[in-house]
This record gives sequence, C-alpha cells and structure tokens, in this order.
Amino acid sequence: MQQNKIRKAVIPAAGFGTRLFPATKVVKKELFPIIDKDGRAKPVILAIVEEAISAGIEEVGIVVQPPDKEIFAEFFKNLPKQELFNKLSLQNQEYSKYLQELGSKITILMQEEQEGYGHAVFCAKEWVKDEPFLLMLGDHVYLSDAEKSCASQVIDVYEQVNQSVVGLTVMPEEIIYKAGCVTGIWHSFNSLLSLTQVYEKPSIDYAHQHLCVEGMRDDEFLCIFGLYVLTPKIFDFLKEHINQNFRERGEFQLTSCLDRLRQEEGMTGYVVKGRCLDTGLPDAYRQTMIDFRI
Repeated sequence: MQQNKIRKAVIPAAGFGTRLFPATKVVKKELFPIIDKDGRAKPVILAIVEEAISAGIEEVGIVVQPPDKEIFAEFFKNLPKQELFNKLSLQNQEYSKYLQELGSKITILMQEEQEGYGHAVFCAKEWVKDEPFLLMLGDHVYLSDAEKSCASQVIDVYEQVNQSVVGLTVMPEEIIYKAGCVTGIWHSFNSLLSLTQVYEKPSIDYAHQHLCVEGMRDDEFLCIFGLYVLTPKIFDFLKEHINQNFRERGEFQLTSCLDRLRQEEGMTGYVVKGRCLDTGLPDAYRQTMIDFRI
C-alpha cells in the first residue's frame, strides 16, 4: 500500500535554455519574469513553487546546475541588502519576508552534469527518499479552469486511486511530435483513464496506429500536461537506465521509465481542468506573459 499524503514536490531547473538564447546567457529561463494577476513581477520558478505550496506541498526540491545554486538560494533565502530593503514599499518589504518563508520549505538539489530530464529527476532520489512526490516542470506555469489549482487536482486524483498519476491535456495531431502521449481505457470519460501505454514524441502515423483513445476525435490525442504524482519506484527504473547508459536522443529520458512504472504498478491519466503555459520558447513565453496576467 502506497503512502497517500503527498508532501514533497520536485522541480527540475537545470536546463541550459538553448531555445531562449542569448537571453539565457545572463538570466536562467526559470528566472524569466512573468506578471501575475495582481500586477506583481515574479520569476517563473516562484509561480511554480507557489502552485506547489497552494496544493498542500510542505517541501520543494529544485534541481539546478551547481553554478546556479547561489542564484536560487539568494532569491528564496536572503533578504535584499539593507539599503535596497529600505527603499522598498512596506508591501514589498512584507513580500520579501514571505519569500524567505517560502525559502524555508525549499531545498536546492544538484545535477552535476546535464544528462536529460530523467537524469534531473533521478538527482532528487536521496531527497525524496521513499515517498510519492509531485513532479513539475521548471519552465511551465499552470492556469486552472476550476476552483482547485492544477497541482491540487492531480494530487486529489492520486489520493483517490493510490497509484501514480500523469496529468494530461488534449493536443491536435500536428504538435504531438513535441510531447509525450498516452492511451488507455476511460474510467470517467474526458477525465480519468487507466493508462495502457506512455510514448515519447510519436509520429502521427504511430499515434493513429497505437495511441487513439475511444470517444476522441481522430485528429486529437492525449498528451502529458507537465504535472505528475509518482511513486518512488520510478527511481529504480531511472537508476537502471543510468547504470546501463541507456539513452534516448542522447539523454536519459523520463517517459520510457514512466511506461515501465505503468507496467509494474499501474498508472492513472487525468485530464487536467486547466492549461499548462510554456515559458521555454520565445513565442510561447510571450503568450504566457499575456495569459498569466489576465
């Protein structure tokens, strides 16, 4: 029987941000600013951490490159220098203290070498220990269409089904080559399904042959949303791939390990009531700036 309470979230934030070059020469993509509904400018990583905390997460592990540890620690754990702090409005002085409170829940984890998304997740193994955990993307923010936040929705489903949960969204066939896709059998149409395959970046032909889902349009597929609740068993498969140097597209990937986890323990897909906004591409980042502010 798996532990039911999700206490920890992992956010990989160690990528190079090559698609946002040359801005990422000077600013990590996870620190790019977005403007929230209150008009406050905040780095992307803060919006993701707040999403986790709003869902009841108690501890957040952010996986970074070693040279970036100080930048993330400075943001979350230190007050501004006194002369700057004195210049801030009373509201922003209070906000600085709020950031420190958040920082007390954050552990900065190291990915010594950038070996792919699966490798970044594996770097959290010792910190996560033997608990199920929420996995989030470091360059996406989430907008819920429901009363509950996107992260809360996915955690609620885990607590119902007591097995790993992958958040899903519907994508047109033209862009599925960019995403992890799934198929399965509906428990509750357009909401919950038992997954029978998880597959990374399929061709349209492969998707039509293997990834169609009953009741959906022929030109639409279920793709990974960017929020997961995973059992610690995922680390066994990631470790095996790393030890065997089993790489896909030159890196250690997560999706093939997700499919092995599905085979071993079962896995539920949940169509999230909300949107996942990408900040890792120039045009998508621009659109996120607009949509996150509304």
